[in-house]
Amino acid sequence: MSRIKDRFDALAKRGRKALIPYITAGDPHPGQTVALMHTLVDAGADMIEVGVPFSDPMADGPVIQAACDRALVHNTSLRDVLEMVSDFREHDSHTPIILMGYQNPVEVLGIAEFARRARQSQVDGVLTVDLPLEQAGQTLEIYRKHGIDTVFLIAPTTSEARIKKICEASSGLIYYVSLKGVTGAGHLDISQVKGKVREIRQYSTLPVGVGFGVRDAKSAKEIASVADAVIVGSALIRQIEAHLSDYDTMKKNVATLVKDMRDAMDSNAVVSDRSEVTS
Repeated sequence: MSRIKDRFDALAKRGRKALIPYITAGDPHPGQTVALMHTLVDAGADMIEVGVPFSDPMADGPVIQAACDRALVHNTSLRDVLEMVSDFREHDSHTPIILMGYQNPVEVLGIAEFARRARQSQVDGVLTVDLPLEQAGQTLEIYRKHGIDTVFLIAPTTSEARIKKICEASSGLIYYVSLKGVTGAGHLDISQVKGKVREIRQYSTLPVGVGFGVRDAKSAKEIASVADAVIVGSALIRQIEAHLSDYDTMKKNVATLVKDMRDAMDSNAVVSDRSEVTS
């Protein structure tokens, strides 16, 4: 059974939405990543998206690009990230972990070897930004063999035909990118997000998470009113960047932001409305 599915099922029974924070592994220092992961969970995170540092993170804006640069200064590799997840699992066997990154490091390690190590480290899902669906067949088979969920991105410009194909290939959850452009850019149009989430739900019963525009408790609450999960990255990375030399303050501020989002989301107390979806 998928740890991601179990978590979404448990949340749905309680009328809650998932809060999925993102951090870049190795930022601000590899020795702080596991502690940050536990901080996120203690503050109210339901799952964690862990970024694998890459030298050319094309989907990410300047904030997360800088986080990758800081992590790469310490030579944080894909192998290191898997070890971090293993270390996290020593004290947390329940929180789903999704790795977000790019295909090059996976190819260097070898797809089958990566999948084997990821499963051994108890990674639950993988989101590969630059892996087109049309080229993902063999990779998907390998991940499924090892019980790893595959998460794909749907953008505002994604056609209906392609949405259908992405929904068919996805497992765990579907990630809707709420804005055109890179992470941390633009302003949310909640009515547009609601319409797109409704469209996605015509083709899949998987939970839909929304990211790329969540900045604070207010925007987290808005997204939680129309989606199954709120994904936040750049806003957290800004807190890390602001306190690179003060780890205690960094973790305190990250925890405060996550808790504020969690409280705002829970104040909705409404399960996503699927009654408008027609087959």
